[in-house]
Amino acid sequence: MPAPLDAVVPGRLAALGRACFRHRRWVLALWVAVLAVGVLIGGRVFDSTVAGTSSGGYESARGTSVVAAADPSLGTVTAVVDGKAVDTPAVRTAVTAAAGDLAKLPGVLSVSDAYQGGPAAHAMRSSDGTASLVSVKLAETTTSAQQNAVTQRLAAIAAPGAHVTIGGDLVLQQEVKNQTQSDTKFGEIVTLPLTLVVMVLVFGGLAAASLPVIGAIASVGGALLAMFGFSHIMDIDTSVLPIATVLGLGLSIDYALLMVNRFREERGHGAGIAAAVERTTATAGRTVAFSGLTVAVALSGLFVFTDPVLRAVAAAGVSVVVIAVAAALTLVPALLGFAGKRIKPPKKAEPDEGFFARTVRRVQRRAVPVALVCIALLMAAGAPFLGANMRSSGASVLPVSSAGRQVSDTIDHRFPQLAPAPVTVVVQGSAQAATTYADQVVAKLPGVAGVRAVQPVSADVSTIDVLVQGDPQGSQAKHVVDELRADRGGLTSYVTGGAASVVDFQHELASRGPWALGLVAVGTLILLFLMTGSVVMPIKALLMNVLSLGCSLGALTMVFQHGWFSGLLGFTPTGGLETFIPVLVFAFAFGLSMDYEVFLLARIKELRDQGYGCKEAVQLGLQRSGRIITSAALLMVIVFAGFAAGQMLMVKQMGIALAVAVAVDATLVRCLLVPAAMSLFGEFNWWAPAPLRKLYARFGLREHVALPPLDVPTAIPVPRSPERTLTRR
Repeated sequence: MPAPLDAVVPGRLAALGRACFRHRRWVLALWVAVLAVGVLIGGRVFDSTVAGTSSGGYESARGTSVVAAADPSLGTVTAVVDGKAVDTPAVRTAVTAAAGDLAKLPGVLSVSDAYQGGPAAHAMRSSDGTASLVSVKLAETTTSAQQNAVTQRLAAIAAPGAHVTIGGDLVLQQEVKNQTQSDTKFGEIVTLPLTLVVMVLVFGGLAAASLPVIGAIASVGGALLAMFGFSHIMDIDTSVLPIATVLGLGLSIDYALLMVNRFREERGHGAGIAAAVERTTATAGRTVAFSGLTVAVALSGLFVFTDPVLRAVAAAGVSVVVIAVAAALTLVPALLGFAGKRIKPPKKAEPDEGFFARTVRRVQRRAVPVALVCIALLMAAGAPFLGANMRSSGASVLPVSSAGRQVSDTIDHRFPQLAPAPVTVVVQGSAQAATTYADQVVAKLPGVAGVRAVQPVSADVSTIDVLVQGDPQGSQAKHVVDELRADRGGLTSYVTGGAASVVDFQHELASRGPWALGLVAVGTLILLFLMTGSVVMPIKALLMNVLSLGCSLGALTMVFQHGWFSGLLGFTPTGGLETFIPVLVFAFAFGLSMDYEVFLLARIKELRDQGYGCKEAVQLGLQRSGRIITSAALLMVIVFAGFAAGQMLMVKQMGIALAVAVAVDATLVRCLLVPAAMSLFGEFNWWAPAPLRKLYARFGLREHVALPPLDVPTAIPVPRSPERTLTRR
């Protein structure tokens, strides 16, 4: 007869811990190799990414692809020659000489400047007459060395009183990659020492504190390897890398913190190092596995979308979660084998009376007003998100010190005829047909402020630049997009541009968002039901998570749309949020918040199963888990804040949003709202229909693990750890 699952699964985890301890040198060598290879290919990961991945099968993306196929150039490098009148002889001579030299360089398709005559040359002059552009279009086969030669020749344009700034789409793409890589390294350099200091304070020793940091570093190496592999089978947007890195760092530190904390408890019980490692992996290891599952479920909702950025984040995020779990279950036990003697066990048992227990009792005496105040505060903090504007930021994701952004901003403000149009219509047909459509249909639509001349891309593809009234990505521009798609004049056309990209993404969100939310909600409800046996607490947990997420998104709106603390944080507000950031914040923050929810509910459930009443179980549950939840949350906030200190706007938005989400969840929600709500519901917290109770009795997860026996008597009566040790019974 096969062994029951509650014996098999913990036995396997205990065996894993035992094997990692016995073969710790091989395990450490394997992870050192993973880290070394990850570091070696780290730069190549950024080189393999794509800056500005097109948005799946959207019409705006298809139109961009049609233009790219008709004009298969690599892109352009543009120089702004500024500070001296365009018609100054010295400036004319310097620019003309440079244009002649550039035209002879390999890989150059064409060179445009302000001195070649015609309407196109006039557009290359600034509206104030003190700056001009030199634009170089490069062939698709141009090498990096050839592009560098073009950039160097443009930078060498020398005229008294004039200065040159180099930009263009090719420069922007490279700067996005470089800045993202720099921000990722900066985040790691800032956060790891700070987390080490905090963990020294938590554990009271350097040996125990250093293990989570070492585990996190190794996990980052594994994450780089995983993303490098994904970059060969799908387009990985450059912004995915820091997002995945920050998740990997946070989770790795979190999981290693749980493992080391449990190891110290087992040592406090009198276990030897080998036995403590084995028991830690069987108990805290189960916690880590369950936590990783909850985060992976939240990230899996992103697979529902067709947007390649979201799918890439889902793939990279789930793989990073797997790597973080693997490091916690293998590398950390091996490291405990090396450093176990230097990790101090607790000197005394964790008291059942303390700050968290006293806080819960105060909350329970005023449960109704506390719950109402918390809900009101969270709803008020989340209200600004209702007025959030979604935007495609373009060059604005870079800091203002970036040369590529400076050139882009200069063109927008001083070269109006060359500034990117809010809406572009790509027409597959003759230039004459496109012109007729522009004159008879496009120019007469409400909200259209003007139509630029039709620009032929090839014999059968042309573009029409459409100017709109008001905000280039505002409601009027979106209305123009809808009108253009409703009346195509009998032609095959694609409406593209920034406004069209936002419209497409919002349509994707409206059509597929509910399915993604449903997947995450159902998966989370099932997991929490299997853990608690209740249908009330999973639903309550979802609602509380939504409130804390709303608070995070509201803060994101106030900071990045309305400009609160923009000077302190070092960015220029763009008037909205990057389109996909709220979706990513929801997925990441939901998974992390549910993680802390499980920490607390599992401890409360354990105490209830031991016979405690509802109020006492909540008091003791928070007292015994509050310290570990607070410590883990503080470390997460440090990691997210470190990345928020970077320069890339998207990374900054993610860092701020996640830091706020974790901070609010670990304090206002877990310490006040959860105890208040559970006190109000009483025994109804554990209600479930009879059929589900039978299902839970058979398949539910229990707070019991058949641990390997201790060979020595208990030295210190340390209570059970605040982690979940879930098994089936």
